[in-house]
Amino acid sequence: MPLPPRWLRRAVFAPGVVLLAFVVVTTLPVWALLAAAASPLVPGRLRPLRLFWIGCVYLVWDAAALLALFVLWVASGFGWRSRSPAFQRAHYVLAGWFLRVLFWQARWTLRLHIDVVGTDPDTALPGRPELVLCRHAGPGDSFILIHGLVNWFNREPRIVLKDSLQWDPAIDVLLNRLPNRFIAPTPERGEETVRQVGHLATGLDDNDAFVIFPEGGNFTPRRRLRAIARLRSLGLERMALRAERMRHVLAPQPGGMLAALDAAPDAGVIFVAHTGLDRMLTVADVWRELPMDKRIVMRFWSVPPEEVPTGRQERIDWLYDWWARIDAWIAANRDDAA
Repeated sequence: MPLPPRWLRRAVFAPGVVLLAFVVVTTLPVWALLAAAASPLVPGRLRPLRLFWIGCVYLVWDAAALLALFVLWVASGFGWRSRSPAFQRAHYVLAGWFLRVLFWQARWTLRLHIDVVGTDPDTALPGRPELVLCRHAGPGDSFILIHGLVNWFNREPRIVLKDSLQWDPAIDVLLNRLPNRFIAPTPERGEETVRQVGHLATGLDDNDAFVIFPEGGNFTPRRRLRAIARLRSLGLERMALRAERMRHVLAPQPGGMLAALDAAPDAGVIFVAHTGLDRMLTVADVWRELPMDKRIVMRFWSVPPEEVPTGRQERIDWLYDWWARIDAWIAANRDDAA
């Protein structure tokens, strides 16, 4: 379904979320009782009640964020100064606060725990911008990464995201006010997408983190096979063979990384892998796993700028080398690993 125009999203979707949150909150006891009554009929410990609660929290979270963003918009002169450093910083602070609230609820409701191992964007290259390349697998993994960058490492992310995320009004409003790019990942727009990525990665300062997901989408076995087939259709047999040897990740698409490296040659590179959400590929998987009771492990690897290859093909091979390393780490650290 095509994304509605921005004016419609602002005039209808955003107020609609606030109104819906008000209705849900004012009738909360009724819905909670219904969810509690259904819980004994469903396998899992209070699964309907937990699902209702986290959905309710997210709805109220979205509505509260929209109201706070509206206040910032008014305070900035109805958007006139929204791009000023002070208001940009205010938006990052707001994002950090709301992400802390969201993950506090996730820990309490879903029994979700996050551990970080390896070097992080603060200790790896202090005082330098970072390009952060992360695998994409499982619901909410991008939220976890941005939460970590903002709240643990005090970074200001610039993110390349799918345009479909703008269906969420709070994400739509907040991230469109900050230096981010929503893109439609289609082969027909490949060159334009790469150009936008390069533009976004230009002018990073010492606390910026440029975030990109080179796989272009969440991992599923079907997408993995499609990515391999696409490499073969382009005549890239060697890359296809390398992708076939990686069982837990999609073949990375190097265009965005190449553009970012060209635009930010002084930036370090952080590779990020994670496990814990790997088996949740569909809505049915998420339902089955609730309550999650998950330990998510995030692994960071840091590469200083002087160790980044300079040639185009060298960089592509380097990316595939790192993705193979990430694949091996995932295989060794998955929940079902021997």
